[in-house]
Amino acid sequence: MKTKDTIRKILLEKPHLRDNDNKLIASFWYRELNSKNIDAEEITALNFLHKYADNELTNAESIRRMRAKLQEEEPGLRGEAYKIRKGKLQEEWRKNLGYEL
Repeated sequence: MKTKDTIRKILLEKPHLRDNDNKLIASFWYRELNSKNIDAEEITALNFLHKYADNELTNAESIRRMRAKLQEEEPGLRGEAYKIRKGKLQEEWRKNLGYEL
């Protein structure tokens, strides 16, 4: 499964991860390790770091960027923090900048 498809699936299954990149990345890596037949609950931190350093795991920044791209393309995948930020705060900013008549 492609990175984009996996992230979409995670965001649909676990909406609370839409606002927390660290938890989303951890969840993604958990699935990725399991898909490679590595017990995510048994791997040592050192082994995990070696796999990450050797590019055997998806880069965290790639996961974050793909999440942002998905949320841009599919507004239904956006979290509550986005809705709050773009709702009340955006109205206030527009007034302060003189865009509102």
